[in-house]
Amino acid sequence: MTTQELEQLLAQQPIALLHRLARGRVQRHFRAGKRRLIEVLLRHSAENRPGFESDLMTLIGEQQARPSPPPPPQTPAARKPKPSAPQRRTTHRPVEPESHEPAITLSSWLEGLGVPPTKAFIPDAWQEDAIEKLRKGDVVVSVPTGSGKTYVAVEAARRAIAENRTVIYTSPLKALSNTKYTEFSKIFGPDQVGILTGDRRDNGQAPLLIMTTEILRNLLYDAGGGEIDVRLDTLGLVILDESQYIADPERGVVWEETIIFCPSQARMLLLSASIGNPHDIAEWITSIRPTPCHLVRHTTRTVPLRAGYLHPNGKLTPLFRTVGIPHGHPSYLHTEAKRLFIQYEDETLPSRSRR
Repeated sequence: MTTQELEQLLAQQPIALLHRLARGRVQRHFRAGKRRLIEVLLRHSAENRPGFESDLMTLIGEQQARPSPPPPPQTPAARKPKPSAPQRRTTHRPVEPESHEPAITLSSWLEGLGVPPTKAFIPDAWQEDAIEKLRKGDVVVSVPTGSGKTYVAVEAARRAIAENRTVIYTSPLKALSNTKYTEFSKIFGPDQVGILTGDRRDNGQAPLLIMTTEILRNLLYDAGGGEIDVRLDTLGLVILDESQYIADPERGVVWEETIIFCPSQARMLLLSASIGNPHDIAEWITSIRPTPCHLVRHTTRTVPLRAGYLHPNGKLTPLFRTVGIPHGHPSYLHTEAKRLFIQYEDETLPSRSRR
């Protein structure tokens, strides 16, 4: 069987069969779409084409051997359908019980939005806890967006710089690295901050360096080969922002290798708002690093969320009957939002094809 024939045969199979074929062959295969999964399977098949084709044909045979469900019995009316005029396709919508709570108005939903009044800054308990635990080991901070992760990074960097240690702050994107470079230059002073990305290299000997995670991984590779750059010998703190990228199927290995190759004398601070299993990450880091990794977790949102729906015609309405988001209560959808949903479907769904 040629590679083209094998590819066509794989494309004809359901995605569930491809996932069964990928078990034991492809890591994280459950994250890949069908096109991507076929490409990975084809690369893997080059190692043992006969065995791969044998497993594929076995699975296809099992699939074909499964008895198909009998067709539902037809009633006399179903055997002789009555002709009807063409009509628009309708969507069957489940009937949900309405809440007895009165729905909020748009003005109530918008009330309080805007720039809050100026207040004296007081660190939260979890922020102080994270900074304190960095004295004892590495730290994983898992808190909602807008809770103040940057404050922890700034204070930890300030302390490391005061001890004449190098600080490296990484982000997954060049644009975010440029933003942090501007922000930290205002906080620490432009002479104290440098940036290293694929496009920029400014003030590379500064005590606080901003870079993408890939750049840091490459620097650690070079250091392993005997090339010491950007004062890695005095590295005291590594901050990995948006560390949920460790779960990314394509780029996650960069975060893993960065953690593995990070010098033992440096503390690691991982920041994220969306790691699903931060305790597992902390345990793994503890198992491979000389110091324990502490988890600092905070679930209360400092900035509460409000959900609204903006129709293409410009109509804005609350999405739910309440100001907040009522998790687990789909029946709390706002009546005006429901009406706009139905209007949008009626305007966009294609008509049933005419015979």
